[in-house]
Amino acid sequence: MNVREYQKLTPYSAALEENWGKPPGNLNADGENLLVYGKQYGNVFIGVQPTFGYEGDPMRLLFSKSASPHHGFAAYYSFVEKIFKADAVLHFGTHGSLEFMPGKQVGMSDVCYPDSLIGNIPNVYYYAANNPSEATIAKRRSYANTISYLTPPAENAGLYKGLKQLSELISSYQSLKDTGRGPQIVSSIISTAKQCNLDKDVALPDEGEELPAKERDLVVGKVYSKIMEIESRLLPCGLHIIGEPPSAMEAVATLVNIAALDRPEDGISSLPSILAQTVGRNIEEVYRGSDKGILKDVELLRQITEASRGAITSFVERTTNNKGQVVDVSNKLTSILGFGINEPWIQFLSNTKFYRADREKLRTLFEFLGECLKLVVADNELGSLKQALEGKYVEPGPGGDPIRNPKVLPTGKNIHALDPQAIPTTAAMQSAKIVVDRLIERQKVDNGGKYPETIALVLWGTDNIKTYGESLAQVLWMIGVTPVADTFGRVNRVEPVSLEELGRPRIDVVVNCSGVFRDLFINQMNLLDRAVKMVAELDEPAEQNFVRKHALEQAQSLGIDVREAATRIFSNASGSYSSNINLAVENSSWNDEKQLQDMYLSRKSFAFDCDAPGAGMMEKRKVFEMALSTADATFQNLDSSEISLTDVSHYFDSDPTNLVQNLRKDGKKPSAYIADTTTANAQVRTLAETVRLDARTKLLNPKWYEGMLSTGYEGVREIEKRLTNTVGWSATSGQVDNWVYEEANTTFIQDEEMLKKLMNTNPNSFRKLVQTFLEANGRGYWETSEDNIEKLRQLYSEVEDKIEGIDR
Repeated sequence: MNVREYQKLTPYSAALEENWGKPPGNLNADGENLLVYGKQYGNVFIGVQPTFGYEGDPMRLLFSKSASPHHGFAAYYSFVEKIFKADAVLHFGTHGSLEFMPGKQVGMSDVCYPDSLIGNIPNVYYYAANNPSEATIAKRRSYANTISYLTPPAENAGLYKGLKQLSELISSYQSLKDTGRGPQIVSSIISTAKQCNLDKDVALPDEGEELPAKERDLVVGKVYSKIMEIESRLLPCGLHIIGEPPSAMEAVATLVNIAALDRPEDGISSLPSILAQTVGRNIEEVYRGSDKGILKDVELLRQITEASRGAITSFVERTTNNKGQVVDVSNKLTSILGFGINEPWIQFLSNTKFYRADREKLRTLFEFLGECLKLVVADNELGSLKQALEGKYVEPGPGGDPIRNPKVLPTGKNIHALDPQAIPTTAAMQSAKIVVDRLIERQKVDNGGKYPETIALVLWGTDNIKTYGESLAQVLWMIGVTPVADTFGRVNRVEPVSLEELGRPRIDVVVNCSGVFRDLFINQMNLLDRAVKMVAELDEPAEQNFVRKHALEQAQSLGIDVREAATRIFSNASGSYSSNINLAVENSSWNDEKQLQDMYLSRKSFAFDCDAPGAGMMEKRKVFEMALSTADATFQNLDSSEISLTDVSHYFDSDPTNLVQNLRKDGKKPSAYIADTTTANAQVRTLAETVRLDARTKLLNPKWYEGMLSTGYEGVREIEKRLTNTVGWSATSGQVDNWVYEEANTTFIQDEEMLKKLMNTNPNSFRKLVQTFLEANGRGYWETSEDNIEKLRQLYSEVEDKIEGIDR
């Protein structure tokens, strides 16, 4: 498209010149003309949306408070609307850059870029069912009709290589521990665990050390508990293909996880709790015991897990035909449920120690699972697209995690979020108390018995929708207040909990809200800000109220009043998103960690102020820095098994661990924790533990990477992306162990067969993978042999030649 035509078709092009100069510019351009990437097939044009435009200019990342799309971006949408004359556009995959362009947060006008770009084209948008918050942004800011698609079928991570060997050693220990061979087997378990780098997660004694029987059991129990945690972690296998629902057997892992949650509002008990009652135990106690590494509890939990999987598999087998498709669940269920005795799950359990399980509770549960199974395998993703393109009504439905809320299924719905006034719910508040109490306990243990004075944490839009406000409730519980709902169930005020009832000091918080959270939950930000300021003004001793203690100190040193000094709710400037650290890391366009920290401070230091309604976000960098400098711990939540720390770049993009260390007067690194509420047994782990768990279950797990590679080109990109995100964690927190990079190098580079497969399937992503390894080494995050680095350098030039078509 030549420049004159572009200017004629794009009336707002002059407004872009302030940021990007005269067209055509150097993005999506050849120097003279603008380029639109895509290919036409008859009356369908398939195009690639241009990038944000930060790639070529890292300094723009650092200092841009506002921005605009570049000329190439504008030319793309002008082409689609005015030259190709599209009747409708289908945006594909979850969240592009159109709906995150600068402009108002809601109620677009002609000076808002999303509005100018989409013009008058009807916008249909395939969106992941588990991401209602960003889908809401797509609706508000680009007028999209979203159609949900399923996340990939999940499986248990399973065990491989040394971890499998460990599991075999442990089972032989259990059968032989009372013979003379016990100590010998424990010694092998310890050495194998060290080879698998488990010594960072479990305190292991030296190999030859004589241990009394009780301690041997405890060591084995702790290793066992760690292995079971890795084995039963859910991971998405491959990628989802639109219009291909999972087969019944692929749905088993999802059903097992649906069955693991109590649903008191529907009168449904979880399968693990029904099974635990059979042997006279309470499942909560079993979880606790297993976490501590008590061998008999770890073993019992494994038996419960296996019995759950077996019972559900036997039930699913009964409802499927020989091709593995679910047939007529409701009729099958009626005949299965008719005669009590040969219900498939009862038959399965009759051969286990759980043969006396409560029949009635099981029947209620399996009726519910039958309904869920029907929903999991139903398919309406292509049907809804057809309806939308015919201009018909697409049925709405909630978005979120299908395991917590099976009403998200079947997919193919126009997804919505929830009523923001209704959170946090009472149930969310209860879960939040458990996590906060564990977090504070954990920090006390790691910090010589002292309470943390300040915790810096992140609030995400999607997570709060999925969990009905759990992380929001965590903040309230840290500062010791409780939400009060009015007669309509709307939460608009809070009350302080007395110090006696709280039983600990009020912990100060620094809350970094994602841009999406700010857009969707402005009422909740108001609630939080009022709560923190209220606590700061309570007449309580400073050593029992850290919010007040810090607010008084900051008020004095900045010469402002206590209310303003108690500002703790921060986010981006209105209409801007993310700290952009993720973009800098993905493009390797940063010099040192200080530069990344400056980006975080300059983009995230906009405060919400409940005393100035409607004023939007105000920059308060000094207060932000002072509040962060008191943080003893940083904290984030994981709440669904599909997305974890290294799946996406958002998590490390919002992580202030190294930044806090730089701001603290004593230069001490804060502890970094991750709460994991993906399973019924909520855990608080350190960031380093979570990164290791993530690497073991995904990046280094043959089940995961083979699943990814089976989807070809895109699978290689997923592997590369995960390594890049791991480097991101090294850059923002320094919590990635050397062996993670070493093992990844062994898996993907040292293995000749794997190497060829990656290079031939997707040479571009393979080049980025090699570059990321070299970068990790160059920035001091990975120490390795000179031979490894030499090999990587050689590979880099080989793959360059391959991409450029040079045959040597």
